[in-house]
Amino acid sequence: MTLKIETFSLGPLQTNCYLVIEETGARGFVVDPGMGPKRLLDRIATLGLTIEAIVLTHAHFDHMGGVDEARKALKCPVYLHDLEADWLTDAKKNGSTRWPDVTGPLTTEPAEYALADGQKLTLIGHEFDVLHTPGHSPGSVSLVSGEHLISGDVLFRQSVGRTDLPGGRERDLYDSIRGKLYQLDPNTRVYPGHGPQTTIGFEMANNPYVPA
Repeated sequence: MTLKIETFSLGPLQTNCYLVIEETGARGFVVDPGMGPKRLLDRIATLGLTIEAIVLTHAHFDHMGGVDEARKALKCPVYLHDLEADWLTDAKKNGSTRWPDVTGPLTTEPAEYALADGQKLTLIGHEFDVLHTPGHSPGSVSLVSGEHLISGDVLFRQSVGRTDLPGGRERDLYDSIRGKLYQLDPNTRVYPGHGPQTTIGFEMANNPYVPA
């Protein structure tokens, strides 16, 4: 069984939002609906998809900025790690008060469901392993299904997530990458929170920040 994953670069920080679709093309779920999700919502409407969930890899404003609009339009629940449970309702914690030249304060209702390390999340007829991968933020998670990894802002192509924001910790980030992401099959395709796709094997061989 295969998944189709479409990418939408949303908002002023060009955040990668992912639309994950099951093989029959009837159901899907959304990962990280960033600011200004109209193109995403239009695409979902065009495809006639039933959306089962919105999953947040973490709750920084550029990843959760479109949650309010998307949740109302799609009528589906939101999943988020408990360590960032209150970030959706607190503009200071999600960082939207930090860059007034980028956005005004952003808030939305709390997530309906919590994510936890080791959880098996069943969506659109597929099972996704939830990996708690802190470092960029305390509640960052990555989703794995087969040879697909949605990594949020933990691992990028030849780069890593910043750790200088509140709740970030460099040592945790490298532990997450080496101890969890680099343990995956080298052929695993990485869908990051910003920038182009990559693979675990390529990053192990070429990422200058995290030598294997």
